[in-house]
Amino acid sequence: MADEIEIQPEVAAEGGETQGRGPRGGRGGRGGRGGREGGGRGRRDDRRGANQEEGGEELIEKLVHINRVSKTVKGGKRFGFAALVVVGDGKGRVGFGHGKAREVPEAISKATASAKKKMVRVPLREGRTLHHDGAGHFGAGKVYVRSAPQGTGIIAGGPMRAVFESLGVADVVTKSTGTSNPYNMIRATFEALTDQSSPKTVAQRRGKKIADLLGRGGADKATAQAEAEAIAE
Repeated sequence: MADEIEIQPEVAAEGGETQGRGPRGGRGGRGGRGGREGGGRGRRDDRRGANQEEGGEELIEKLVHINRVSKTVKGGKRFGFAALVVVGDGKGRVGFGHGKAREVPEAISKATASAKKKMVRVPLREGRTLHHDGAGHFGAGKVYVRSAPQGTGIIAGGPMRAVFESLGVADVVTKSTGTSNPYNMIRATFEALTDQSSPKTVAQRRGKKIADLLGRGGADKATAQAEAEAIAE
């Protein structure tokens, strides 16, 4: 009996401890709120995923150039980084952007966001090369682009290669002269690309049929008609 009397206070103490944990159980409730907060984060992630699905395809991002810059202020010089990024969908849309920040990742992020806002569509022949030759210049830089047969590959270097890979071009021949400044080369390349016109656009501009334009190159009517039907741009 004495033992039982000693056990009872222990049980009561345990019960007291259990009752005392009630408020901590409330803190556990805050853990529950943490669970709700985690659920909230999940919902935000879901919205982010939905925006990615609504935003379109996956984009190809290429870092072309990054350099260190400085700004002179009252207290001395403030150093940062400048990034040049090219973005494309690999299906005929491409853009470039420039961003500055104190840290490299932030500069790249700004440049990428700027490139996505300035994407342009370039008509491609058979989805692999340009419709015709072209040229562009910016500052002291000049570039020349030529359409190429299948299997040629991308004959370009440096910044120009990044543009054509992001654009989705598989066969092209290019040449650049003058400056090797990547900013000028990129702008000159975009000038050459924005001057590209598809046969459909030229036919609409002249008020003619695509087959008539293609037939002037020496092809017979059947071949010209087949090529005209195959043109999607």
